[in-house]
Amino acid sequence: MTERPPLSNAPSGDQPRDRPPTPQPLATPDRTLHLIGNSHLDPVWLWPWQEGYQEARATFWSAIHRMEEFDDFVYTCDQIVLLDWVREVDPVLFGKITERVAEGRWVNVGGWWVEPDCNMPMGESFVRQGLYGQRFLIEHFGLPATVGMNVDPFGHAASLPAILRGQGMSAYTFLRPGPHEADLFDTPFWWTAPDGSTVLACRIPYEYCSPPGDVSGQTEKALGQVDRGFDPLMVFYGVGNHGGGPTRANISSIERYHRMGTFGRLLMSSPDRYFDEVRARLEAEPDLELPVRRGDLQHHAPGCYSAHSGIKQWQRRAQHAVLTAERWAIAGDLLGRAGNPALADPRDDLTRAWQQVLFNQFHDVLPGSAIESAYDDARDQLGEAVAISKRIITRVHNALARQVDVPLVEGTQPVLIFNPHPWPVRTLVEINYGVQPLGVHVVDHEERTVPSQRVQSVSTTSDRSRGAVVFSADLPAFGYALHSLRPGPENPAFEPVRVREPDGSTGWVIENARLRAVIDPATGWLSSLLDKESGLDPVAGATGAHLQVCEDPTDTWGHRVVSYAWPGAEPTLTAIKVREDGSVRARLRVERTYDRSVIIEEFVLGHADDQLRVDVEIDWRQQAQLMKLRVPVALTDPRPRYEIPFATLERELNGAEDPAQSWVDLTGRLGRGRNARAAGLTVINNAKHGYDASPADGETSASLGITAVRSAVYSWHDPRLIGEGEIHRFQDQGAQRFSLALVPHAGDWRSVAATRRAAELGQPVRAMLESFHAGPLPRRLSLADAAGPVMITAIKGTEDDGDDGPDLIVRAVETTGEPAEVALRLPVAGREITATFAPYQLRTFRVPRSPRRRVTEVDLIERPLEDPGVFETKRGTPPPEFTTEGLIMGPDRSGTDERPAAQTQAPAMIKRAT
Repeated sequence: MTERPPLSNAPSGDQPRDRPPTPQPLATPDRTLHLIGNSHLDPVWLWPWQEGYQEARATFWSAIHRMEEFDDFVYTCDQIVLLDWVREVDPVLFGKITERVAEGRWVNVGGWWVEPDCNMPMGESFVRQGLYGQRFLIEHFGLPATVGMNVDPFGHAASLPAILRGQGMSAYTFLRPGPHEADLFDTPFWWTAPDGSTVLACRIPYEYCSPPGDVSGQTEKALGQVDRGFDPLMVFYGVGNHGGGPTRANISSIERYHRMGTFGRLLMSSPDRYFDEVRARLEAEPDLELPVRRGDLQHHAPGCYSAHSGIKQWQRRAQHAVLTAERWAIAGDLLGRAGNPALADPRDDLTRAWQQVLFNQFHDVLPGSAIESAYDDARDQLGEAVAISKRIITRVHNALARQVDVPLVEGTQPVLIFNPHPWPVRTLVEINYGVQPLGVHVVDHEERTVPSQRVQSVSTTSDRSRGAVVFSADLPAFGYALHSLRPGPENPAFEPVRVREPDGSTGWVIENARLRAVIDPATGWLSSLLDKESGLDPVAGATGAHLQVCEDPTDTWGHRVVSYAWPGAEPTLTAIKVREDGSVRARLRVERTYDRSVIIEEFVLGHADDQLRVDVEIDWRQQAQLMKLRVPVALTDPRPRYEIPFATLERELNGAEDPAQSWVDLTGRLGRGRNARAAGLTVINNAKHGYDASPADGETSASLGITAVRSAVYSWHDPRLIGEGEIHRFQDQGAQRFSLALVPHAGDWRSVAATRRAAELGQPVRAMLESFHAGPLPRRLSLADAAGPVMITAIKGTEDDGDDGPDLIVRAVETTGEPAEVALRLPVAGREITATFAPYQLRTFRVPRSPRRRVTEVDLIERPLEDPGVFETKRGTPPPEFTTEGLIMGPDRSGTDERPAAQTQAPAMIKRAT
């Protein structure tokens, strides 16, 4: 019997496990392909998160089993929430993962809690993605991630390299946008943030997941998208989206094609190993230069900037709430824990709140591309984060309020106003009160009367003793100020806000000493917005529609969309009416209808405002339609500047749908020739992320468009066509509210301090009624402040304790793109830090509780920097004494905490007084 001849090329299917290794053919392409076995798992998308929870366990068991079957199989895992789910439900599996991590065959990358949308979360949210993700990896595996990985999000903000480097990651891999969507390089490239931070980046060729069988198709398509002359290359494989991971057939085919030499040298590898080899080649070949990319990585699916208005607004609200809660939490802990153990830093509560926020920044939740039920869960989870935050804020505010010296004045009502922002804020405060049927006026902490005005109460009962007042308050940075409601209205000589009806020569006029706005009675929109100080009006003479409704036949994601800046039908103006007119505030209401929908805009101007607020309410009943809210400007050649996380970016004036955080600025020139002057308009909002900056076209002026509402079908994925007669659910049906602020300026967008204004619009100050009592705290107090272009973005407790509980973390960023030196004043800790900042630089300081310990600079996961920057510290204003001794048990200087007689009258007495 003739012996069987030796095997040449490998057969299809499972490869023999006992086959000895053989050299590859000499004709094998001289390149190395790193095959990255992964199981991209969307924890929520076309399924609820509960299904993703189970699939994480099933997928990870599959990866462990493949490791047991194939000795050289390497598995890559990102999205730390999946590991956390497995940890809490399957300790046996988590233990096996821990063993494989130590072995080097289970490689954790990404370092973030989820793969979030990479444009819309606030800068601090990106920091917390890594703070919780990287610290989890360090705690449970002893190793943080060194490679950032976001394979599935739909675009990437230009500032991400700075955040990645601050979290210990020096490389980044992603998929979108693809080569057909952006001029991305085929080889690895250096990606540089506005602050100069750089990571080594590489786009995944073709796809991040593969079919369950042979990987040849995946590899061929990947090689078709890259520069095959560059070595090494990276190809991802494994069943994904709903998890699954690499299959036996995947791995066997890799072994087969490596033996045959089909594609080159095939390594079952990880992104870490791939980037290490790229760096090794760069070190070995000093003349080899990689391309450098500055700016963001866009665009893919621009409809995601506007799909599902609710999730965008819930996220903004929750992010502001948790940031505010952690500020007050550490302030209460530092000032009062010794006297009140209830003020101990609520770290576990804040962690739970942040994790709910971070989870719902996932790239199929925040972009609006998940199924409808996913948003019921998101609303509940973000509601939990807000509820946790409100409990923390209320607890600390009440503990602080009890320590403030509030003298007894019969018949009055003390009010404490808390400013969460680490800069002084001048604002209007509205509060409802009781037992003052004749109204009130307001005095500040020094008994000076401040401008006030009676406004409509939130109560609609017949109790005429209930009322509401709006008044002007100048508040210290991150602190509080005491005010008081005094009986009876008072009309001091404050210059009022004037409202004038159209007189034939002009429209509706709203005017104070700084700003004059004119609303056209025919259109219901601005025909003028005059900055009186500069004499510049960026709106006067501008032409073009303000609201534009058009059919939107594109899918939920907006695949292949370039712009939503199309001509549209205009809603019908139905009414203009004055709602408020007084010494403090004017409010003009404009009502419109479109088909079955109602659009209301209220123009609001305070007595000292240099900006015009527009409160928008939309009751939307349209399907597969969108509405642009457009702001035409009379500027020549305006340049648009967009806020991005921790930075700003100038983009083209081309009508493209672009993402931004909370504001966009248009700066150009007014007039012509020698008389032309630089001027601009900044538009701030608290809920929207999709914008276009459109040029003049001969008939209409240049303008900024905000995609206000867009009613696509839930999870409608082109090319899935909606058939005639099918019944589907559409997004954004019903009521929504948001606000804009329009700020004219003399041509320097930096002068507006738009990022601070946006924070004030997104997180108003809080006013609370208080009682009378003695206390060690003054009637006005600031706990943290930074002046100039450097803005404090985080005040929080450390994740690990110092000598006596958590220390203080303070993070600040330069906001204007210019170098700066600033003093960070921290009375809450009795310190002051003087530091220099490069343009858009982000710096984080750890301030110990003990004044004997020195301040250190730390990274974004709160580890000491090996090479800290230059800064100086000194003792600042000492923190106020905070004790309950003599207050809870002893007598109060002013008698008691009870209400004065004017607040305890019987209803009959109130009626007689009325």
